[in-house]
Amino acid sequence: MVRAYLYLSLFIPVTALFAVSASICTLLDASGRCYAFHARLWARFGLALNHTPVELRGAEHLPDGPFILMSNHQSSFDILALLARVPRRTYWIAKQELFDIPVFGPSMRRGGYIPLDRSDGRKALKSMENAAAIIRRGSSVVMFPEGTRTRDGQLLPFKRGGFMLAVRAGVPVVPATINGSGRVNPSGLIRLYSGRITLTLHPQINIPDGMKKSAAEEWLMNNVQGAIASGLEV
Repeated sequence: MVRAYLYLSLFIPVTALFAVSASICTLLDASGRCYAFHARLWARFGLALNHTPVELRGAEHLPDGPFILMSNHQSSFDILALLARVPRRTYWIAKQELFDIPVFGPSMRRGGYIPLDRSDGRKALKSMENAAAIIRRGSSVVMFPEGTRTRDGQLLPFKRGGFMLAVRAGVPVVPATINGSGRVNPSGLIRLYSGRITLTLHPQINIPDGMKKSAAEEWLMNNVQGAIASGLEV
């Protein structure tokens, strides 16, 4: 626990500095490159501060065009590992409320992050269609289909939203398996340990032509779940 509190005593103020710097840079650079640079540097700092190396496998599976990367979720260090090691500029889908925060929200939007409004069915569908259009125009995004962190390392049931988005966007999905992050930072506990994280990218999964949306979503969810599970360490 002492290690975790020492880590947070440095990581939190540095995170605030990165957030301010990233917000300022988006006023000068609307392309998202500067924001992405800050995010990657912040993630690498967070990993280095805990002496946590991340090994990347399967980078050759990333397509040239836009994609949706879907990963299992074991701890907060998953975000750091993905931001630091995926060798492509990726964005995150975040709830609409975060984009309403003064200064912080507008900088996220300028940085390329995509809002999703889930306040009611109609708004959720509209924001999903907007998100799909943004992805089709070339933005690759990262999602955790479990929706929350697992406590025992086993996959939780997948939520359907990400697969609805993938079908509407019509882009390939790259499954990713993260191992080791749950041991470095156990979910639900203020604990930090030394250890290595492995990030494995699996071959892209393309949605078959001619399938109805509901059938395509179910097919995609089953195949992505199987790919992620195949890389989990027992």
